[in-house]
Amino acid sequence: MSDFLIRKEEIFMQRNWWIWLISLTLLLLAGCAPPKAEMVKTGSIPPGEVDPAVWGKVYPLEYDSFMKTKEGGQGQSKYKGSELKDKLSEYPYLLVLYDGWGMGIEFNEPRGHYYMLKDQLDIDPSRRKAGGVCLSCKSPYAPKLKEQMGLAYFQQPYEQVHAMIPKEHAEQGLSCIDCHDPASMDLRLSRWFVEDALKALGKDPANLTRQEMRTLVCAQCHNTYVIPKDQNMKSVGLFLPWQKSQWGHITIEDIEEVIKSDPANREWTHAITGIKLGHIRHPEFELYTNGSVHWKAGVACADCHMPYERVGSKKISSHHVQSPLKDNMRACLQCHNQTPEWLREQVIRIQDRVNNLLTRAGNATAQAAKAIEMANKTSGVDQKLLDEAKKLYEKAYYRVVFISSENSMGFHNPEEALRVLGDGLYYANQSLMKAREALLKAGVKVPDKFDLELDKYAKRGTKGVPYRPEQNLEFTFDGTK
Repeated sequence: MSDFLIRKEEIFMQRNWWIWLISLTLLLLAGCAPPKAEMVKTGSIPPGEVDPAVWGKVYPLEYDSFMKTKEGGQGQSKYKGSELKDKLSEYPYLLVLYDGWGMGIEFNEPRGHYYMLKDQLDIDPSRRKAGGVCLSCKSPYAPKLKEQMGLAYFQQPYEQVHAMIPKEHAEQGLSCIDCHDPASMDLRLSRWFVEDALKALGKDPANLTRQEMRTLVCAQCHNTYVIPKDQNMKSVGLFLPWQKSQWGHITIEDIEEVIKSDPANREWTHAITGIKLGHIRHPEFELYTNGSVHWKAGVACADCHMPYERVGSKKISSHHVQSPLKDNMRACLQCHNQTPEWLREQVIRIQDRVNNLLTRAGNATAQAAKAIEMANKTSGVDQKLLDEAKKLYEKAYYRVVFISSENSMGFHNPEEALRVLGDGLYYANQSLMKAREALLKAGVKVPDKFDLELDKYAKRGTKGVPYRPEQNLEFTFDGTK
């Protein structure tokens, strides 16, 4: 019996020799295989590290990409860009709309993330009168300073708060830590006012998707905000006026309602009309997310302004944050199959039309301001008509500034931009009509067109950039003179 079993085992081994061979080979390979490859990290980033160069030792490709933001320039952009330009000369009606505070003294096109604090330090000091609060987006030290100083952070003069930043970082603009956690590299929100605003929208800042974060890290600074004042016109805080809005639907009407809900939100007095006004600042997030085509398609800010790129054998997200117009539409070609030339033409056509309506609405609002100024100086004027003119002027002002201060010349949401400007033009014309009616009832001879008196502003504007008041006063439909 035992001989039979032995013979059977020999036959099995002869017929299935290949099983034993494979098993032996696998055992040998397992014993000789190299250890599993692990990611090599060249260093670690200290907690709270502000200097991008330190981050660059660990992430050199991203750092090199970010440093390209020093280049600035207009590129193929017809509007905006990252070039030092005097916007008061480019849009002279703003001299009338901003008369009475720093924006009307010097107002320049920003040069980009690398220069964002330096541009603030270089501009006319009248632009920094709100105090240390002006650093809230410009310096990575802002959250720490606000935490340490409390109310004094908002109220102390800008120069005093800025002096608390270490000298080696006194001109440090955007830093990696503004958007990334140094330990995990996860995207993060570093600005307290954005988290507060999201809660007001019913959005939990702790439960955001990665795609939402790829927009919101940009929205930390690319938004409009309010700096409320106390009775002595000292700044007492900073907040985003989203309290009347919903996620994906923040309108100029909602923002206006928040500004008007509290006298503290009216930050300055217009010298020409005497109206106390709030202000609208670079509302990229608000315009883009209000039902735009790209927003509804799930496109994040980073998809268009920080597209993926190849660096040698590596694939990184570009940190050379810029308009696709300055990069031959490379970001657009990720989704669109047309030529770069065709895509650029579509962008410029949209921007031309927005610029055309913006210029008309802006000049109409300036005309209304001058009519109100004349009515203010006229004795016996119908005060009810004048008050109506002032209310309509304020509505026109918010709408014109909403689009003029937004950094895409309407492309982020063309339909909404044109709607807002159309309403702005209507309110400006209604304001002008009410002021003219008040003047006529008082027996004043009203000119067909009010003199904007631009010559008295001739010395204002960017240092070294000639003042050109003839620019952008009248446009044809395609945006050309």
